[in-house]
Amino acid sequence: QKPAARSAFVFNFAASEIHFLNVKTSASLPKIPDSGTMPPTQNQPYDHLFKLLLIGDSGVGKSCLLLRFSDDQFTTNFITTIGIDFKIRTIELDGKRIKLQIWDTAGQERFRTITTAYYRGAQGILLVYDITDEKSFNNIRNWVRNIDQHASENVNKILIGNKCDMADKRVVDTARGQALANEYRIRFFETSAKSNINVEEAFFSIARDIKARVEERKDPKPGQGTVVVADGKNNQGGKKCACG
Repeated sequence: QKPAARSAFVFNFAASEIHFLNVKTSASLPKIPDSGTMPPTQNQPYDHLFKLLLIGDSGVGKSCLLLRFSDDQFTTNFITTIGIDFKIRTIELDGKRIKLQIWDTAGQERFRTITTAYYRGAQGILLVYDITDEKSFNNIRNWVRNIDQHASENVNKILIGNKCDMADKRVVDTARGQALANEYRIRFFETSAKSNINVEEAFFSIARDIKARVEERKDPKPGQGTVVVADGKNNQGGKKCACG
């Protein structure tokens, strides 16, 4: 088995197929295809294609969340993500088929320049921290700054406190996670990829928010244009971990 180069990207195009691509500059990065709303066809059986990003410190469980959501599996044998990894899952919301292209980014600083190249094409970003790791929680503010700098202005965001099954090792209280989410006016969930807690709920929640935004832009309501200042109450749709 050949060792993977440090400059490699890992792509899961299928569960049984892994490709390694050496990438030297951002100019050679594989392009994320355009997304949006489109009528289903025989070769394209979905109404919307949404691109999501999982970001957060290394080791918070982003890859485990992705594997749980895409394949309903969990493993403790994950190798740290190098560069970018992605999986696809098609879901149904309100009678519409939504194809989710979910990108799992490396959390290490040395890959930051590469991974930020993917922010611009994302319609939804899931910010993940580990409830047993104070530093990963504090670094959420740095990740939000990266989003503000590199992502589209109207990108949907959600905050996730992962590993809520490890209640005996918790250092970040649920209330602190909710308070941070309230500050950024985004939804908050505590999840466990291992115990399959709130994983579906988190991904479906952000997909639903993106769908509402995309369809509202496509078919604006009469009288739209008035600026409405949200009070944040409707942005707290997350659930507390059942075991936290």
